[in-house]
Amino acid sequence: MKIMAINAGSSTLKWKLFEMPEKTTIASGMIDRLGSPKAVFKLKYNGKKIEEEKAVESNEIAVLSILDALKDMNIIQRFEDIVAFGHRVVAGGEEFKKSEIVTEENLKKIEALSEYAPLHNKVQAYYINVFRKLVPRAIQVAVFDTSFFVNMPKVNYLYSVDLEDYKKYHVRRYGAHGTSHRYIAQRLDSIIDGGIKDKNVIVLHLGSGASISAIKNGKAYDISMGFTPLAGIMMSSRSGDIDFSILPYLMKKLGITDINEMIDILNHKSGLLGISGISPDMRDIEANEDTNQRAKLALEMYRNRIIKFVGSYIAEMGGVDAIAFTAGVGENSAEVREDVLSGFEFMGLKIDHEKNKLHGQETKITTDDSTIAAYTIPTNEELMIAQDTYGFAKFLDLDEVKN
Repeated sequence: MKIMAINAGSSTLKWKLFEMPEKTTIASGMIDRLGSPKAVFKLKYNGKKIEEEKAVESNEIAVLSILDALKDMNIIQRFEDIVAFGHRVVAGGEEFKKSEIVTEENLKKIEALSEYAPLHNKVQAYYINVFRKLVPRAIQVAVFDTSFFVNMPKVNYLYSVDLEDYKKYHVRRYGAHGTSHRYIAQRLDSIIDGGIKDKNVIVLHLGSGASISAIKNGKAYDISMGFTPLAGIMMSSRSGDIDFSILPYLMKKLGITDINEMIDILNHKSGLLGISGISPDMRDIEANEDTNQRAKLALEMYRNRIIKFVGSYIAEMGGVDAIAFTAGVGENSAEVREDVLSGFEFMGLKIDHEKNKLHGQETKITTDDSTIAAYTIPTNEELMIAQDTYGFAKFLDLDEVKN
């Protein structure tokens, strides 16, 4: 059964085609700079890689270009060979506590939840509509980033504002990257002796956007991101947590009258980019840390913010058994991993420095006599999306779907 996982952003469209239930990746790819006459189209299949510039100036053209390429390469014979599409949706609010088939009613709810993720939900809802139009017999499944955290303890998801604001307007901590955190939790449950059902785990999803989760007894316990993905640790171009009084102060100083302009600064011109003045990309900053004081400061602040969250989660859970790093920075920056873990050597954590140099593969990066186990684990959000989607699709009559 062919199932496609879709991860759509405002200017990118990532996808992966699976054979399920075998969990085999058939093909994968992405379109970058979507909306541009020089969009970058990438496709990987059977050891081959295609990368070309082409005009992809609308969401519908993007979807068609992917499906047509799969047909041209004889990966599929017709669009209907793909029986289900799973879509990453950032905000599910308290409305969606698990993945769901997209009905007309659910699609309206996803669009309404754009208040929580205006840069994501609207785009993702639009793509769902495009796939429904082009492959009408396939089912569409929404997999929500927030669902992993929706049942955290109230003490961790409530803000200390008037409780009526939560009851009426659902102002709370929702988190993000839940699909990735859930995947890493499942991998840890498989590779740690005895699983994680009675253990305390901390997962560091360190990418362009970054979040840290506390997982207690196999369930989400706390998360660094908040009402929106802007909160938490310092990120590539997002500020993370700040004193909210800074907003009106800076708006006055900068002559800004629209709060959305200030929020845009915190999302796109802050974090590593704002401090370093060089780049939001960790690779660029690490390459310049020895010669550029701002780059060095950015790295020190990044490490500091992560250690604060990890330390607070250790205290909150009463200890930690395992720490896992994932996503672009977490999987590939040995320096960041070592900087963070060294902050907990006083607790008996011992880094295996040679294994920590490895990247892009699942690796235990602490010694066998370390009191805390640490791992690098590549995330696979697309597989989680495909698995959830297969949970619905396996009940389909395939002959009826394809005919």
